[in-house]
Amino acid sequence: MTKYRVFGATSALLAVTVQALLASACNDKSGSVLSNESAQTTSPTEPEGEGPSTSPGTTPSTEDPSTDPDASTPEGDAGDTTDAAPEPDAETPSPEPPAPEPPAPETPTSVIPSGPMPFRGVNLAGGEFGSAIPGKDGVDYKFPNNGEIDYFVGKGMNTFRFGFLWERLQPTANGEFVDAYIKQIDGLVAHATEKKAFSILNPHNFARYYGNTVGSSSVPNSAFADLWRRLATRFKDNPYVMFNLVNEPHDMSTDVWVSAANAAIAAIRGTGAKNTIIAPGNAWTGAHSWTQNWYGTANSVAMLNITDPANNTLIEVHQYLDSASSGGGACVSGTIGSERMKAFVAWLRANNKKGFLGEFAGINSSTCQSAVTDMMNYMMQNTDVLQGWLWWAAGPGWGEYSLTIEPKNGQDRPQMSWISPFLAR
Repeated sequence: MTKYRVFGATSALLAVTVQALLASACNDKSGSVLSNESAQTTSPTEPEGEGPSTSPGTTPSTEDPSTDPDASTPEGDAGDTTDAAPEPDAETPSPEPPAPEPPAPETPTSVIPSGPMPFRGVNLAGGEFGSAIPGKDGVDYKFPNNGEIDYFVGKGMNTFRFGFLWERLQPTANGEFVDAYIKQIDGLVAHATEKKAFSILNPHNFARYYGNTVGSSSVPNSAFADLWRRLATRFKDNPYVMFNLVNEPHDMSTDVWVSAANAAIAAIRGTGAKNTIIAPGNAWTGAHSWTQNWYGTANSVAMLNITDPANNTLIEVHQYLDSASSGGGACVSGTIGSERMKAFVAWLRANNKKGFLGEFAGINSSTCQSAVTDMMNYMMQNTDVLQGWLWWAAGPGWGEYSLTIEPKNGQDRPQMSWISPFLAR
């Protein structure tokens, strides 16, 4: 799904699996250039006209934890075992049978998102923009700020996906993180957590590192696993942090991608982290192409091999509403959203999986408004398998980009009103 990224002078322990959580309770899109820098895009190579989301100039590539119940086992009432009276013929009353012990307390739920659709939010982009490595914050890229988190929390959102570049965070494979860069992510996570909002950490690299695909001889699975081991170690004690393995793998073997994803998942779980993991499929992880095989082994086949010892991984898709499923163009029809989600939803249900819509959006038009509303209603009808959604996108420096819901001069963008009715559900 082709994305035209706009450039501007611009964590972690879930105490239970997603199933327990719920039981208890980009495809960048065509838009305006925000600076004199140009955004590089890649032409689609497959028959559907999809293409990769790109960063400008880059190679495409809740509530507080509940309190533990009293874990002590009350003693049974043994009754009075002394003689009832001094007379020798008095009977000694038989002890009452001991009261049954209460059941062992369940592990408390760390975080209980409200409503049938637990995760509802937006991609807050910016830290992944620009081609300069390492680049300079505020010049080559710009992270979102706390005020943006506050604005969207005020609108009812509870989930934010923060993109970053692997090369900026970890310039050398298996090396240390760049302190200033990771602290930017730390700050966003800390503020979102204060608001009881979820942070999704996303290396926006299209399963690439310096242009080479993960699972290749240049970027072995061990290097990808090392990235996630370090991130998981850092954020595993924060129940509000989720781990999104990478943005939109494409132009690679689906089976190679699944192998790399499993290496990262094993590394995450090896730290003791039980945070929710979000795993995308191949071919820009399009919902509409989930069962197709023009890109190799279909996601519907290969992604069944994703292995998570904690059984707490959501399968991620992205879906846009234009003819190329790439975002930014005119929406095909008022029902195209539900139509493109149906095969993926059926796959989730048939295979006992849980899904997550990591990117979707529509331009400001009556047809797109109908299409977005249709898609949102369809997701609400399938919350047994769909666990959340994120609009693409917001963050600093978007200007007049056609899909942004970043407020302008303190005013809501038109599309904000389309999704507002679904933020409390």
